[in-house]
Amino acid sequence: MKMTKTIPEGFTEFPGAMGFIELCGPLLVKYEEGAAHLGLRVGDQHCNPANICHGGLLMTFADMQLGVGAQAASGMRVFLPTVHMSCDFVAPTPNGAWLEGRTQVTRRTRSMIFATCTLTADGETVFSASGIMKIPSGNGTFSKVALPSLK
Repeated sequence: MKMTKTIPEGFTEFPGAMGFIELCGPLLVKYEEGAAHLGLRVGDQHCNPANICHGGLLMTFADMQLGVGAQAASGMRVFLPTVHMSCDFVAPTPNGAWLEGRTQVTRRTRSMIFATCTLTADGETVFSASGIMKIPSGNGTFSKVALPSLK
């Protein structure tokens, strides 16, 4: 399938895509006050033999959304590794759909952030997840990328 559909307004290239995450893209991001939403136009490279988005990609996308969304909501500019994630596949995500994520932080402790995220395909909920991210001690310098400033 050719990628001819447009990208929603406000989304730009995700600056932290490297390694495995780069292979899952191209990932886009939209920053708002206290929020970051990842986006992806589902293409052939993301689909399984049924021509729907592969569940592994949805799980990776949700893992990224939980972390990036928790960073934005908390104002923390450090990498937040996931220590637990549970997920539910709600509906198939068709090839060509616009996949978008939203995160809600439900609790923050001294060392952990608890959050949920919802993924939608063309506005319809297709996936939900909850996760726990570890807040690193010190300055979080194990991150390989400089995290972008929130706009």
